[in-house]
Amino acid sequence: MADKKEILHLDDVKLLVDTFYTRVRADDLLGPVFEERIKDNWARHLDIMYRFWQTVLLGELTYQGSPGQKHITLPVDEAHFERWLNIFYQTLDELFTGEKAVEAKWRAERMAEMFSSKIAYFKSRSGAIL
Repeated sequence: MADKKEILHLDDVKLLVDTFYTRVRADDLLGPVFEERIKDNWARHLDIMYRFWQTVLLGELTYQGSPGQKHITLPVDEAHFERWLNIFYQTLDELFTGEKAVEAKWRAERMAEMFSSKIAYFKSRSGAIL
């Protein structure tokens, strides 16, 4: 594998996102959840993820959105978030080094916590068993 590099440009963000989602799609636990929700709209989803991480890590304001509503009804639990984080960390550790890689991990942890709590709250309020 090539030397690790820092996350400095959109191409780096695309490498992170593409590698991560290739792994997610192949994962026995996460793959079916993503495939069911995204179906054949992967190009659109990846474009949104490029813009999201470009905004978050590079400070280039290309993403505007409210991701909470799209995730709140996902049929996931703590195990899904743990696997998501593990794959994200593995991808970062294999490809990148530096301050932005550390920041990406921190931000992913915060997102996992936020989505997990919002989903749990939604389930408890709706009585839904997802």
